[in-house]
Amino acid sequence: MTWRRAAASGIALAVLMPLASCMLGPDYQRPTVQVPQGFKEGVEESVEWQRADANPQAAIDSTWWRMYGDDRLNQLIEQALQANQSIAVAEAAYRVALATVAANRAGLFPTVTAGLAGTRSGGAAQAAGAARNSGAPTAAVPGNSAVVLGSVSWELDLWGAVRRQIEQARATAQASDAQRAGTRISIAASLATTYFELRQADYDLQALNAQRDIDARLLAMTRTALAEGYASSDDVLSAQQSFETITALLQATATTREQDEHAIAVLTGVPPASFSIAADPDYRFAAPAVPLALPAQLLERRYDVVSAERSAAAANAGIGVAVAAFFPTLSLSADGGFAHDTLAHLFTVPYRFWTLGPDLAQTLFDGGARTAAEHEARARYDESVATYRNTVLAAFQSVEDSLSSINHLQTQEHAVANVLNDNLRLFASKQAQFDAGAASQQDVLTQRLILTQARQSLRDTQALLTQSHVLLVKNLGGGWQQDHAGVAAHAAAASG
Repeated sequence: MTWRRAAASGIALAVLMPLASCMLGPDYQRPTVQVPQGFKEGVEESVEWQRADANPQAAIDSTWWRMYGDDRLNQLIEQALQANQSIAVAEAAYRVALATVAANRAGLFPTVTAGLAGTRSGGAAQAAGAARNSGAPTAAVPGNSAVVLGSVSWELDLWGAVRRQIEQARATAQASDAQRAGTRISIAASLATTYFELRQADYDLQALNAQRDIDARLLAMTRTALAEGYASSDDVLSAQQSFETITALLQATATTREQDEHAIAVLTGVPPASFSIAADPDYRFAAPAVPLALPAQLLERRYDVVSAERSAAAANAGIGVAVAAFFPTLSLSADGGFAHDTLAHLFTVPYRFWTLGPDLAQTLFDGGARTAAEHEARARYDESVATYRNTVLAAFQSVEDSLSSINHLQTQEHAVANVLNDNLRLFASKQAQFDAGAASQQDVLTQRLILTQARQSLRDTQALLTQSHVLLVKNLGGGWQQDHAGVAAHAAAASG
């Protein structure tokens, strides 16, 4: 009879295997989005990184901050990537997502349990029964029992609910991986931007101190001229106002510099009280060329776009899970073991027991709960698709904004540089006039003040250009590109 049962089981499995390959719900396809052929905001002919010259295969290096050639900046960013707590949170969330994939994959396999129990019992009731039977008093006789039990249960994934759950968890893990990469990019970009703002403050403090010294001398001269009758009280008030204005700007700039230093300390994971960066007023800002991606590449390189697209894939798989709930579930279970009052004879054929059978269950009425769950799953998918498309549009906008900002800042830099050159010539002319006795010292100081302000304006523009450069790198994806196959392999390895 054993071969007949085996044959019957084989036939049942042959019938069930085609059913087990079925997966309910729609198969995922990436939502369509409108992708432009190029970016609207170009740059001038003379600039190195034109749209037409962009290499579609070029990728920003994952250590993009090194192209600024600043060892201190490199050290700070690498320290932040190791110690920043926001990155630690993102790393932990990704590990949670991988564990969920592994947990869902376990649903494809049977559950096997085993147990061993042994008891020894006796008591007054047993002794009383023995006394009645024999008519004489007797002592209680203890009894032994031993049981070895094993069971196997397996809920067949007939309609693909478990596989859809795995698909959903894997897509969620990929979205989490994108968010993890996005957190790293955001931290690195924030630190670089803050660092360049701090270096801008270093020069501004030097320039403002120089302007305050000039204003102080001009104020003293004006007061002397008032005493001698060559200036009015309004001239003194105007000079006093210029001096106080520069003093106020100095305090605001010093506050900005200190707060930038505090922010960098937190980004690198250390208390602000134990962190400092030496001032460098002679810092030179750099904005090296960045290879521009085509618009379509943003769909693969932008962490937020990838995360939104993977979330849409996860929501699509959720529809299959909801639809599968309308169909019956089939579970196969088997139990078996041995029971005897002595261990010596426990594992013998006469004392074995077993049960084997399928369990088919179908929900007949649930008050519309499954229908509501399906509607919810489809609505969540529609929401995810809309979020994905909006994220793509926002990605295009951010790149266009960065290109526009850099384009105008480069033009502004050229104009401010020309103003500085003009003021250099004007100051030299004014100094020559003073040496010839044709100009006063006050005229020379006024021209020196204008020249100092022109230098500061140029350095500020260069600092803003470098900060916009960092923002463009971030908006282009920061050198990170999602690897769906790699994440899937990682998830499979974790489940194994």
